[in-house]
Amino acid sequence: MLHAWPGLFLSDLIIMKSTDLTDTNRKIVLVCGLALFVVLFVPLWQIELAAPQYPEGLVLKMYPHKLAGNVDIINGLNHYIGMKTLHTEDFLEFTLLPYIITFFAVFSLAVAIFLRTVKWLSGLFTLFVIFGIVAMADFWRWEYQYGHDLDPNAAINVPGMSYQPPLIGYKQLLNFGAYSIPDIGGWIFIGVGIGLLTAIVLQYKHKKNAVVMKGKTPVLLFLSLILLMASCSVTPKPIKVGTDACSFCKMGVVDKRFGAEMITKKGKIYKFDDLHCLMEFVKGVTVKNSDVQGMYLVDYEEPHGFIDLQKAFLFKGETLRSPMRSNIAAFLTEKQLKATTQSIQGGVVQLNSLMPTIK
Repeated sequence: MLHAWPGLFLSDLIIMKSTDLTDTNRKIVLVCGLALFVVLFVPLWQIELAAPQYPEGLVLKMYPHKLAGNVDIINGLNHYIGMKTLHTEDFLEFTLLPYIITFFAVFSLAVAIFLRTVKWLSGLFTLFVIFGIVAMADFWRWEYQYGHDLDPNAAINVPGMSYQPPLIGYKQLLNFGAYSIPDIGGWIFIGVGIGLLTAIVLQYKHKKNAVVMKGKTPVLLFLSLILLMASCSVTPKPIKVGTDACSFCKMGVVDKRFGAEMITKKGKIYKFDDLHCLMEFVKGVTVKNSDVQGMYLVDYEEPHGFIDLQKAFLFKGETLRSPMRSNIAAFLTEKQLKATTQSIQGGVVQLNSLMPTIK
């Protein structure tokens, strides 16, 4: 979204006569500047690794100035497949990032307190978007280099195999599932981008007299956008065998192929080891239907993936032996269901026959 909007508004703002920012827009920019100082002390990004031999999972956290998390263990694993080890001092980015973030924080405060014009705000936002694009491109370059530049004499050498983690989202790397997502600092960066864009839009509308907004309404709008962004970003989280426990039966998850999750509109995630437990949880009205954002089943063929409950193709077979004996597996497509279950005795079942209370 941040890449598409500048063209709509900056072209008009450039030809405008410079005008003072409204008080509410100055407050938004001020909050953005203060938020960027927080980024200096929290992780920007994280890559999670999940595998059967590491049921608790491994995590690599990237702060503006260092790497953290299970770096030593990950380096040990990387050695076997020929990847270079990771060290903070090997990355110029960790030297430059604190200064760049500080620059944008100070620039934002200066726009809010001293400069106060739409021209400076537009310049700040444009530079911020350019930095975001360059930063993500550099991150992709780093992942590509480490995933493809392998030692040919490594203990594990799979011809044609590369180990580049995903830029964002999930990717299977041998027996590891890799999840790449923003951390606290990354979400703050996105929030700041939305905040600056909000200030530009409101200032533009104020100039054109299209909308009259007084008092604290724009600030509330800004906060609402951030809250909306946060709520929309909540997605199913990987179920970890040996670590996660079912929210209904309280037993530890032993086979995630039959797992399920419920996500509330406030972002709380409930994990289940079996569709049976999700059904009983729903029947108990622990969470009101109106408070549920979504329910998901683990993809039987791809246990790191999730399928929307309403879109899943369900197959029941007694030989599947799910943890709580619902013996139901979920598939993304009917074709995948038939291909996987052709040698299993059982049949397709409909969601409504199992969970009539879910609409």
